[in-house]
Amino acid sequence: MSDRHRDLAADHHDPAADLEQELAVLLRRARAMSIQLAREVHPDLEPGAYLLLARLASTGGARLTELAAFLGVGKPTVSRQLSVLQRLGLVERVPDPQDARAQTIRNTTEGARRLAAARDGRRTRFRELLGGWPTAEVAQLADLLRRFNELGD
Repeated sequence: MSDRHRDLAADHHDPAADLEQELAVLLRRARAMSIQLAREVHPDLEPGAYLLLARLASTGGARLTELAAFLGVGKPTVSRQLSVLQRLGLVERVPDPQDARAQTIRNTTEGARRLAAARDGRRTRFRELLGGWPTAEVAQLADLLRRFNELGD
């Protein structure tokens, strides 16, 4: 086999290239899922606003600057999304207990309920998709993805 053919064959079986390709597909699916999840929470919701609801659920509340830093976007972008969430009754602003000049944003009861319903629906779809997989393989996939995601921390 010539060097050129050997290189092409090696590229075909390059695990990093395979990973890149599969991650590209996963990311496309994740974007589509984010749009769908946001719409399940509310038809007027953007995917970024869904991420804000999810972050607020995991933290119990946060300041605007913390949310912007977490998402890696500017405060005006987060402020616009929070205004929509507030108008829809999904988040509320309350005085920050540690600094009376600041506000903490948190999910309303309705926001938490809608987020939980969307997440339950997503988990049900995952269970259906992976229903034919052994439980140990699903756990292994979750573990590998967790390890991969920790590389960016």
